[in-house]
Amino acid sequence: METVFRPLVPGRVHHWGGAGLLVARRPDLTHLPLCLSPAEQRVARALPAWRRSEWMAGRLLAKRLAGELLGAPAQEVEVLPREDGSPQLLVGGSPPPRVHVSISHTAGHAAAALARRPVGVDLCETGSAAAVRRVADHAFSPGELSLIGPDRPEALAGAWALKEAAVKADRSGVFGPAPRRIPLLGLRPPALGGPRRAMAWRTGEAVVALVLTGP
Repeated sequence: METVFRPLVPGRVHHWGGAGLLVARRPDLTHLPLCLSPAEQRVARALPAWRRSEWMAGRLLAKRLAGELLGAPAQEVEVLPREDGSPQLLVGGSPPPRVHVSISHTAGHAAAALARRPVGVDLCETGSAAAVRRVADHAFSPGELSLIGPDRPEALAGAWALKEAAVKADRSGVFGPAPRRIPLLGLRPPALGGPRRAMAWRTGEAVVALVLTGP
């Protein structure tokens, strides 16, 4: 299979563009302790079991990032949903100034990113390329599909992850018109239109994309 993106080692904090990024294989997180606040426990209990497992994996990574990058004790860190569903990091009950968090998870992986500017992270398994192709016309222009090319699962997964990471950074929705308003200009290296910096890596059978917005 063609390799489009450089590899990223899971389980290690990576730094790019002022952001911290942590990706892990879901099976590697199964037995790690996770300290949940009462508010987080209420959110978790309201989720179906399969969704709860994904939710907890992402929060575990976000809390570890906050500990390593902000020096915050695990018991003081919360990651709770805003009204629009996007995650918000709280330390001691308050959001740290100018700290943004993003979380993503698939069946096989989880990822979290932390930055001082709006950030989005997204994972897409290369095995999901066929499903992405079925909805590609919604997210990609004809020119973008030509850039991705046919029969390139890694390129397609990466393009989807880049678009979704961008709408997360913008706090908009991937299922509305937003993805079409974010032009994909390149994959090697990744490039998006507007005031955005983007990067993508291959990790196992997934592509992880990181997007930072703003000046």
